[in-house]
Amino acid sequence: MGVADWQSLLLHFTSLSLLAVGGAITTVPDMHRNLVLQHQWLSESQFNASIALAQAAPGPNVLFVALLGWNVGLNAGGGVLDSAHAWALALLGMILAMLGILLPSTTLTLVASRWAHQNRSRLCVRAFKQGMAPIIVALLVATGWILTMSLGTQLSHWPLWLLTIISALLVWRTQVHLLWLLAAGGILGWLGLT
Repeated sequence: MGVADWQSLLLHFTSLSLLAVGGAITTVPDMHRNLVLQHQWLSESQFNASIALAQAAPGPNVLFVALLGWNVGLNAGGGVLDSAHAWALALLGMILAMLGILLPSTTLTLVASRWAHQNRSRLCVRAFKQGMAPIIVALLVATGWILTMSLGTQLSHWPLWLLTIISALLVWRTQVHLLWLLAAGGILGWLGLT
């Protein structure tokens, strides 16, 4: 990767930062398009594994961006961490991805939240807050769609689809806590039923 590629990586995450209305995870479809399909800096399995590993680890939701950047840099360095060059490129990829995703949205959030708090009684501020809810839901659905497409749409996966639909309906229509549903899903997976 040349200097222009690193700048492109930083610019892409910077632009996504300003679109990450429901959090960085909502921009996964565009990250996939750019990193896997367009530039082929990551393979499909590296992309999915980066997100899954970061989401399973304790800590902020945005950690998957650092792991994506790390893997882009690692691939640029030849794919092995046995040289200082590979470590440096992996670290550079991680830093550029995190700076790109955090700096613009953090700045915008600070400025906008101060303004919104000062003008919270205005109709336009209340309407904006109510109008953003469906957009965030749609972005999360798109993210889920991209991640589940790696499983395929075969009928053999119908228990997973059914479990997903039932879980979504239970969260939406009842007061069942999400942790109980996660525990039930874990037990079903442990028993090999899904």
